[in-house]
Amino acid sequence: MPQSLKPPPLQAGDAVRILSLASPVDEARVRAGCEEIAKLGFRALCDEQRVLARGDFFAGAHSERGIALKEALTEANTRGIFCSRGGYGSNYLLEGLSVALVAPKILLGYSDLTSLQTFLWQKFRWVTLYGPMAAAGLDKGAGAAQGYDRASLMRALTETKSGWLIDLEGAETITPGTADGTVLGGCLTLVETALGTPWELDTHGAILLLEDRGMKPWQVDRALMHLKQAGKFRGVSGIVLGDFPECEGPAASETVRDVVRRVLGTLGFPVVWGAAIGHTPRPMLTFPLGVRARLRADDSPRLEIVEPACKA
Repeated sequence: MPQSLKPPPLQAGDAVRILSLASPVDEARVRAGCEEIAKLGFRALCDEQRVLARGDFFAGAHSERGIALKEALTEANTRGIFCSRGGYGSNYLLEGLSVALVAPKILLGYSDLTSLQTFLWQKFRWVTLYGPMAAAGLDKGAGAAQGYDRASLMRALTETKSGWLIDLEGAETITPGTADGTVLGGCLTLVETALGTPWELDTHGAILLLEDRGMKPWQVDRALMHLKQAGKFRGVSGIVLGDFPECEGPAASETVRDVVRRVLGTLGFPVVWGAAIGHTPRPMLTFPLGVRARLRADDSPRLEIVEPACKA
């Protein structure tokens, strides 16, 4: 993998910008998320007129969301960008976006933000963080159902000297083994829909994260087979899948786990099912995208992040 560009870490008292780049967000959940950010020791800067904007089913006009993103990327008084929620609409902001002359800054989000994270990696090699958002995880609190895992978040935001271990507690090994690679991926739907774009994800040498919600098993099957037939599993080091909540089919149909075992289980690399990634009812783990890691798929699956996500 080419050299990555890492952001500076967050330190106590640093300010982070809250942005709504996709669907409209609930005010109470944003406020709860900002309060949680304060508990973590950071200051949340939230321009409510922009963050709570609504229009055409998005969090404001595409042009306004794009302007907010560009301003947040370059403003000097914040050290990071925490997205408010996902939904859909981040992909509208990518055409014409450039950060070639911008110093990397922490970007935290998941779900629809996969589009932006993939773009920043493929075009500019930015390391970003796949984890909780202000109104989608942080608002529920640390260690809570539909909340977030504090330890993995803080290590990702602040560590500059060493890696750390992410225990994939509750996950199951589908194909055992050990794999070294660069952590990439995110929401399955958004990884798939990047195919054919100038920022299509290069998965060679990757430990690929794939998660989603609300898909029927046959829809997951189509998406995985599309990625397979597009060559996106050739050269992959390993795959870690999420819980895939709300993805049950009729009683007689197969499960998403069945689909995963059939499509991925014989490809020759380690596969882990059921990690607390992204859309999960459990406290959400934070994974840095664009850093080297080692996946150990055995009776106690775990992902060793072998380098920090932030620069010293």
